[in-house]
Amino acid sequence: MSGRVVHFEIPFDDGDRARSFYRDAFGWDVAQMPEFDYTAAGTGPAGEQGPTEPGYINGGMFKRDDGPLAGPIITIDVEDIDACVAKIESLGGSAVGEKMAVGDMGFAAYFRDPEGNVMGLWQNP
Repeated sequence: MSGRVVHFEIPFDDGDRARSFYRDAFGWDVAQMPEFDYTAAGTGPAGEQGPTEPGYINGGMFKRDDGPLAGPIITIDVEDIDACVAKIESLGGSAVGEKMAVGDMGFAAYFRDPEGNVMGLWQNP
């Protein structure tokens, strides 16, 4: 398990407004992914497998919901989501939803830490 922060997510109420804001304010490359109802957010140069320079991560944006995914989310790389969720639960955290496949790129899941923060987990295929 790397435990590294590898991704971030920013919820929005108005996708066009959010994409324009981050593109214009910070020069991010934002690209809608309608098949996932998601917007990819590139914060620096990237290749097919992610950032090509050290020191930054890419992320995404999605439509805010009224549930646990209402705020920004930091995503952490893990070797095995199921084992990590079991460990999280043993330490006082809890799963938020189910593990899900993200195309053929890997798997994602969300959890709530003992302080009430929702965070993400990422597992490569």
